Amino acid sequence: MVAVVAAGAVLAACSDGNVQSQADGKGGGIGGAQQAPQEKPRPMDVVLATSDPRASGGVVAAGDQDAVYNYSPTVMRDGGKLKMWWCSQYGSAQPPGDDVLYAQSPSLDGPFTGPSGGGPAAVFSGAPGGFDGMHTCDPSVIKVGSTYYMYYTGAAGDHALGNSIGLATSPDGLTWTRAAGGRPIIGPAHDVHRANVYGAGQPSAVYLDGWFYVLFTDTTAKAAGWNGAGQFLLRAKDAAFTRGVETLGEQGFVAKPTTISPRTRSLVDGFSTDLMWVGSLDAFVIAHETDAGTTLTFWTRDFTAQPYRPALIPGAWKEGPGLVRRPDGHAPLTSGDVCDRVPFDVVRATIIGGAGAPTDLKHFGLDVRGSRACDGDARLRTSFEGVAMPSPQRTIDLVADGKLVRVDRRSVAAALAGEVLDQRLKVVDRFPQAARLSAGAKTVHAPGRGYGVVLDGKLYAVPDAGTAALNDSAVEEIGDQAWDGFPAGFSLAG
Repeated sequence: MVAVVAAGAVLAACSDGNVQSQADGKGGGIGGAQQAPQEKPRPMDVVLATSDPRASGGVVAAGDQDAVYNYSPTVMRDGGKLKMWWCSQYGSAQPPGDDVLYAQSPSLDGPFTGPSGGGPAAVFSGAPGGFDGMHTCDPSVIKVGSTYYMYYTGAAGDHALGNSIGLATSPDGLTWTRAAGGRPIIGPAHDVHRANVYGAGQPSAVYLDGWFYVLFTDTTAKAAGWNGAGQFLLRAKDAAFTRGVETLGEQGFVAKPTTISPRTRSLVDGFSTDLMWVGSLDAFVIAHETDAGTTLTFWTRDFTAQPYRPALIPGAWKEGPGLVRRPDGHAPLTSGDVCDRVPFDVVRATIIGGAGAPTDLKHFGLDVRGSRACDGDARLRTSFEGVAMPSPQRTIDLVADGKLVRVDRRSVAAALAGEVLDQRLKVVDRFPQAARLSAGAKTVHAPGRGYGVVLDGKLYAVPDAGTAALNDSAVEEIGDQAWDGFPAGFSLAG
């Protein structure tokens, strides 16, 4: 039960005093660019109204067989289903130790069942001889293109500082293959050794603007609290964090050669959190547990300031929350007023069970009002990036880079989009059409650049070869120089 050691420490409650900017923002935004001089300063510390509180009547998901604990869920709204992975243990899943279970449901209030309708399935367990030889826990799952990525806590045993973060990939969310040769991708910094000897773990991942973000616990970090509490952020250009790694410090994101460097800035004084990008608010949100429930703490895109006051989803909890997210880790759109309302839903363990570990997963949520998601071109672009919906021509329109790309096949649009709607939103008619992605469109691959599709002579990046397969497009191998010779389009996936 690798998460329990960290989560059992005292959590600091969120107060009004922690909503001010905690960095001076040197280095600019997500790409290092400074804000345009003519742009009005964004209001900070805005109070968001909340409405429509909700809670499940009972437990929504639990392991069967001999599972005595269930906690640390990651919840994905994907392809018309709610998919959930969480930490538990089956005696039938060898070796002995924490396992990752999977179940799905049409409703957040459950019941969540296994892929065939029975009990939840154990889909990921320890690999004897590896860093995760005994425990695999705290999954955070995102999907980019046709690939699922699971970031998780792994441990070879219950020894001090034994936890590190690993990565596994899957074509379906059920059958997983360890990445990075089965080695951890993020480990303890060893800046300071404290009484809490948990190490590094409890990851939460988001994909945004071509970056993979991972927020995680490290009880050895310089900026962790006396009890090891603290949340640290890394981002990279590849899922395994081998290329373009940056760490968030006091002055913003700083390039680092590896994931191991002094961790000098914590975003939340707590354990077991979840991260999500909320396009409708143009902000990241961190869900973390405080005295009265799950607190939602908001940050600007570059983590230099907090644009909104924290919001609270009340109710019982005993372990960190899992936000209901799109496959890319973004907030889903509401079924109501998309220009005003943002739904926040979490699943979290609510009691300590007979095994002395968290269990009884239940659903809680509320809506935030006053998002102003449709106010102006810039906010509109942010709010609906990555959303796809029916076009007037019986195809699918994908919003990407503030434009519409008309896609012939729904399956291709679903692989590229973070969210596919069944009905068209009138507000997207304000976006210009940039290109059409027809079946069989020319697709190329360059070893140093990745995959791209050629539309009207321009090259548009796609995340993997899965898009080409869905589109019946043969992949042409080219060199980096040939890739760079194409007029550049934009990314069609995040």
